[in-house]
Amino acid sequence: MNVSLNWLRFLAPGVEGDAHALAEAMAALGFPVEGIDALGAELGDIVVARVVEAGRHPNADRLSLCRVDAGGDELLDVVCGAPNVRAGALYPFVPVGGVLPDGMKIRKAKIRGETSNGMLCSAKELGLGVDHSGILELRTDAAPGSPFVEAFGLAGDARLDVEVTANRGDLLSHVGVAREMAPRGVEGVALPRVPGGAEPKVELRTGEGAVEVDGITVSIDEPTLCRRFLGAVIRGVTVGPSPDWLQARLRAVGARPINNVVDATNYVLFELGQPTHAYDLATLKGRRIGARLAAEGEGVRTLDGEDRTLSASMLVIADGERTVNVAGIMGEDETAVSDATTDVFLECAHFEPRSVRTTKKALGIQSDAGYRYERWVDPTGQERAFRRVIEVIVATAGGTVHPVAADVHPDPWTTPRLSLRRSRVERLLGVPFDGAAVAGLLRPLGFVVDEGDGDTLTVDVPGWRGYDVTREVDLIEEVARRYGFDRFPDRAGPFRPTTVPDHPLFRLEDDLRTLLVGRGLFEAQTPAFVPPTEGDVHLSNPLSQEEPVLRRDLVPSLLRRVQRNLARGVRDVRLFEVGTSFRSRGPGEAPAEETRLAVAITGRRRPEHWSEPDEALDLRDLQGLLAALVRRARPGARVEPGFVDGSRLMPGEAFVVRDGDAEVGFGGRVSPDALDVPPWAGAVLALELALPALPAPSPDPTARALPAYPAVERDVALVVPGAVASATLVEAARSAGGPLLDGVEVFDLYEGEHLPEGTRSIAYRFRFRSPERTLTDDEVDRAFRSIIARVEEEPGVHVRR
Repeated sequence: MNVSLNWLRFLAPGVEGDAHALAEAMAALGFPVEGIDALGAELGDIVVARVVEAGRHPNADRLSLCRVDAGGDELLDVVCGAPNVRAGALYPFVPVGGVLPDGMKIRKAKIRGETSNGMLCSAKELGLGVDHSGILELRTDAAPGSPFVEAFGLAGDARLDVEVTANRGDLLSHVGVAREMAPRGVEGVALPRVPGGAEPKVELRTGEGAVEVDGITVSIDEPTLCRRFLGAVIRGVTVGPSPDWLQARLRAVGARPINNVVDATNYVLFELGQPTHAYDLATLKGRRIGARLAAEGEGVRTLDGEDRTLSASMLVIADGERTVNVAGIMGEDETAVSDATTDVFLECAHFEPRSVRTTKKALGIQSDAGYRYERWVDPTGQERAFRRVIEVIVATAGGTVHPVAADVHPDPWTTPRLSLRRSRVERLLGVPFDGAAVAGLLRPLGFVVDEGDGDTLTVDVPGWRGYDVTREVDLIEEVARRYGFDRFPDRAGPFRPTTVPDHPLFRLEDDLRTLLVGRGLFEAQTPAFVPPTEGDVHLSNPLSQEEPVLRRDLVPSLLRRVQRNLARGVRDVRLFEVGTSFRSRGPGEAPAEETRLAVAITGRRRPEHWSEPDEALDLRDLQGLLAALVRRARPGARVEPGFVDGSRLMPGEAFVVRDGDAEVGFGGRVSPDALDVPPWAGAVLALELALPALPAPSPDPTARALPAYPAVERDVALVVPGAVASATLVEAARSAGGPLLDGVEVFDLYEGEHLPEGTRSIAYRFRFRSPERTLTDDEVDRAFRSIIARVEEEPGVHVRR
């Protein structure tokens, strides 16, 4: 939201301080200023000049040779290329030696044989707009030679770019900001008359469904989407350029002046935050206008020149034959006010925010009106804005307003009333507030507070805050904001820890995060919105047409992050994410949601160091990580060689996690076809594991005495077929070794010559120990033979000779 400092003070004279001081105050109140532009600071060399004579250049068809009065003793010869220059008019002028905002210094020059002693300027050349089709004609009483910034109303002004959150639509106007910044709040804000303005003498004729005024029927067919529709007829207007004061106001906030009628509607938009729309009355058909739903496939050409196709869920403003406005967003081209317009129909309506937001996104239209309607427009300020825009139109374009205006009002606004407990304020904020203090903080914002006699205050919420202040805690937030967050003590007060334990799933997630961070991985958070091929739960109102569904798996999103890092030269990437996956249950059913853990890694096994050669992460690193995660998350599950369709992994280099008969996870090497990575990149490994909805509690830690007796170890090398997992043999050894088997570990792997095809040699070390005595060789040998006999029962497994 662009805020003009002069406009703000015009509405709230009590606002003090320069732009930077106000920016600090705004930030403290919760709407920081992202930038400050000192308007007119680079226009010090520009003066007002009168063109005394404007004739054709003797040596160029498209140039004019002008005699200009710039306030000096003599008239200056100036060559001008603008088609709109005329004798008697006032224009901004840069004399020789002056500098334009873009840094260009004006010099005396000969143009087609004629000397030019300066330059007449367009709005674009002055940095006041984008129009450079002609020079900027001024409508002012300033004498030639007067400073342009003073004549144009820019002296001492600054533009503040205010960051407004989505819930604070009330700040999208100068009055809204003035309410926050004025020392007395709402009491310090007023609407002074505009130059030549007067209170419109208009009576409202009210009805619930339709009202007729001056032969025009105004109606609402969809009261849930259009709460109120005000309409007035103004006849005999003269459409033309706006006076300088109005143009200066609009340019100060970065808007482009169009004509006096349209500029009046934009002026009220920026002043009061209420969008309005003016139609050329002669172009409305059927002598009626109203709010209705569009017909499916109905077309309209909007003011931006685009042809739009509407759906039956979209609210429109229509005359007796066709759509003339996409309600609350943008008008139609044919009914727009033009220089030929003499009679105007003025619309001022209140639309449902969600309807406007949905239509805006579906049609891809961005507009100042839609931006405000989707964030809530004050329903109690609608009539004031309606009368204000009539005042500005009549003051700048003339004409006569019909004494009766339509007010179709099927759903009158009811002021929300909330209860606020002083004890609750103190409990949440940690600082005691009495009733008078709370009321003193809320009343300047427009809240009506009844302090009552007990602990509870009754608060009526003003219309401009009716969309975001709906609960007691919202009022407490307002108390804290107005009190000042910097005034709260920074010491920790006494508190009582909760006795309610965390949900087992949350504790499991924390344990898994600790495990993965300890292994050097970083947690990522990727959006749940993905391309159509990666999910089957479609969004009814997607943020992007490229990502219209919710993700089925987490791994693809992580792989995009890996791909992005590799594209920027980051070789070592270790990411994990704990998130939700979604699967469709069928039409009309809520999607199935499942919490999952995903990992994507590539690069070196250990950080680079000069003392040892680099070793790349490989499939066994991922297998070990997957096994560790399964042991913590699903103790009864198994990691087996296997492949899951759609997992983007390479067959033969993948694993499946099975818990009973269900597949609950997968992992392996990502197929090169699934990634676009540099040729120097190493193997990319990924896994995904579904977490149980109600995990088994982790066992309580137990302590046991250190061994008092020595261990005895036996080593053996086994020839193992590729289809037999090492974990299967370890499990078999533990079951056969009995209580004397204290531990099993793999200490060597060999694949190569002198082994049958499709096998490998795995060396195991078995550790035997008794907590009560030293074992004899016979005891160890019997247990060892039992283990060998058991593992050789597995197909193809035997001791290597």
